[in-house]
Amino acid sequence: MSGPAVGLWLFEPRAFGDILADVVPWLESFCERVETRAGGDLDFWVRDGSAVGLPAVDSIGAGVFFLSEDEAIPAEDEDYSAFSQPPVQGLVLGAGCSGPANHQVLGHLTIALAERLGALIDFDGLLGHPTPRDDTGDGAILDRSRSLVASLPGSVAEVSYDTGGGGRSFRHVGDVEFLEAWLQHPGFHLVK
Repeated sequence: MSGPAVGLWLFEPRAFGDILADVVPWLESFCERVETRAGGDLDFWVRDGSAVGLPAVDSIGAGVFFLSEDEAIPAEDEDYSAFSQPPVQGLVLGAGCSGPANHQVLGHLTIALAERLGALIDFDGLLGHPTPRDDTGDGAILDRSRSLVASLPGSVAEVSYDTGGGGRSFRHVGDVEFLEAWLQHPGFHLVK
């Protein structure tokens, strides 16, 4: 079973190998294992959640996490007009399985990596309803999502993208301050 994932958008290019050279020693300081897969992607198992602001992960049941390069960023079908420039590179940070513990750990890992890399966070869908990818063109769902996002501090932009067949949908992209507030919200969850 696959869990939630977020994107990290970089606005200055960095070789993925250089990113890994920075991130791997940091991960090794609080992870049980850090393994490089074919193609250079990372799998890691968090041992000490305090490194990212959580209690020991064993007590909350998180599993494997991964970090990989997102070769679809920048995408031709996405509207980046909310930003002074489009992202030049993307990473995917995800959990191998779902459940509240994995959403929390992934949220905290995302904050730490976004700060470390100077990245914005692509939530890969609209926040604030049970299935953030479904029917994002529905006016009521969009209004509820916009209301939720507007109630929290930080910066968030809606990025529209092609869904195929001429349709458009939306995703939220925000900063660390927004994710910190979203993590404290009773409805917090990431997109799965």
